[in-house]
Amino acid sequence: MTTRNNKAVANAVVISAMLFAASPVSAGTVSGKLTSADGDAIAGAIIRLTDVQAGISESVYSDARGEYVLETDLQGELRLRFRAHYFADHEEQIVLPDASASLGKDVRMTALDADREVSESLAASYHFNELPFDTGEDEPFTRDKFQLECLSCHQLGNPFTRTVRPAESWQQTVQRMHAYMGAMDITEKDRRRAEIFAEGFDGKPTEMRPEFPFDDALAHTKVYEYQLPSSGVPHDAYVHSENGLVYTVDQFADGMYVTNLEKGETEFVPHPEQGMPLGGIFTVLGVPPAMNKVNVRHGPHSLAEGHDGKLYVTNSYSASIGVFNPETNAWEQKIPLPGNAPYPHTIRVDRKGILWFSVVGTEQIGRLDPKSQEVTLIDLPEPRPVAITPSVLTYGVAVSTLDGSIWYSRLWGNRIGRIDPDTLEVTEIESPVFGPRRLRFAEDGILWQTGYGHGEIARIDTKTMDMKVYEMPEFAPDARPGPYSLNIAPKTGDVWVNETMTDHIYRFDPEQERFIAYPAPLRGTYTRDVTFTEEGWACMTNNPIPVQALEEFTGVLMCLDPNYRR
Repeated sequence: MTTRNNKAVANAVVISAMLFAASPVSAGTVSGKLTSADGDAIAGAIIRLTDVQAGISESVYSDARGEYVLETDLQGELRLRFRAHYFADHEEQIVLPDASASLGKDVRMTALDADREVSESLAASYHFNELPFDTGEDEPFTRDKFQLECLSCHQLGNPFTRTVRPAESWQQTVQRMHAYMGAMDITEKDRRRAEIFAEGFDGKPTEMRPEFPFDDALAHTKVYEYQLPSSGVPHDAYVHSENGLVYTVDQFADGMYVTNLEKGETEFVPHPEQGMPLGGIFTVLGVPPAMNKVNVRHGPHSLAEGHDGKLYVTNSYSASIGVFNPETNAWEQKIPLPGNAPYPHTIRVDRKGILWFSVVGTEQIGRLDPKSQEVTLIDLPEPRPVAITPSVLTYGVAVSTLDGSIWYSRLWGNRIGRIDPDTLEVTEIESPVFGPRRLRFAEDGILWQTGYGHGEIARIDTKTMDMKVYEMPEFAPDARPGPYSLNIAPKTGDVWVNETMTDHIYRFDPEQERFIAYPAPLRGTYTRDVTFTEEGWACMTNNPIPVQALEEFTGVLMCLDPNYRR
């Protein structure tokens, strides 16, 4: 215990030193106190300052006394917004004339009292819970199966997706979604699912009233947001180990965003055509346009840094691995995948520099030697679907920090597996959590994974196969979070969890075994993967599908600094 505590203290000292060194000599300041009409302090409110022209926002949270201090380099005409659960937003324009300006701003916030106002302020999860799910464990349309399938790409229950529609209209959407997974025939289950949507999304306010606890960690956190202009689906983001720039692949904009956090500047580098038609490999294969995103050629999805410093990207629409060179800031010639591997998904790099990636649909794991550009596809065991659609979605990939073995997850198959990197022998086991999505190894060799269907994360000791499951916070009965992905902060060992339905980001402390929930600045938040800066910021993209479902209608690169010095 003493060794562990000393390590934690040492880490804290290192982080504080880096933050102090990175702090500006002078900064503008907005500060004040938030209270209710009765004068009670409002804790955990979000104070968000935005330079609309630059597309940059900075946010802090009020402390237990309702007080806040927001230090900023933003200058000029700015938009200041105050947001708190069950209170009306307060927004105004302010001016910070220079980098040393200070502004005091106390706000008395107005409580929401109308049922519809309260309902409209709540995240998608609480509207999703209004659907009349099946209650029998073996029935097809239980809440967890619905969450596993229908929330895998986008939210259900936000204003964009909970519109009032008859069952016949919903059925067209259901059929299109099923067609994406190769299920072309209209079935009775399609009709039943459409009826559930029509009945549950009836336009009435939700009666759910989640309770959001305040954690003092919020008072020491700052959130930075950088808009990604003209983004479609900005998917995974990655902080490069050498230059510190953040690289974000955009699946539907067909290219790479490059963000300099220090300067607050972002540029977009489109992926060259490289012989791919609109619709990519799916057009080549003759897939009907109704099942295809026809204005996409490559669909870059996930990325990993090779030992050569280049970024290797799963091109989900061109059945290839894209290669982006940060030194030239340009795409190099893509590496085509052999045989039938139409949708490469998540990619990771092992200690020898070999790239490993999942292939959705054909249920394979790929191996790429970047030096020879030789690609090997490994067939996985016969799929066993656990959801409604007859697919399993081989999804996440992780490289063991203990023995270099490759682990993967099968989202709709409820299985995780191990591949010997030398013999390519495959072993599968049942997942300890329902709907295993993405997974990562910590430096101590522990495997962490998300369970999307039940809102859980799992800790797996792959040496002993001891497993422990942690339920994520539930702010209202049965409104389970949707944990998409996770990553382990290298300096602290904390597990950061992406989430898709509650407008929160979560941090799990393995030593204390507790979660900290950070309210996101924007409604409609749907984050994908976590990457870390040298200073310890946790960065991720924010992009529901479609991007118009996100408040302000533009995809965002979001970074949380959990060690904000007030």
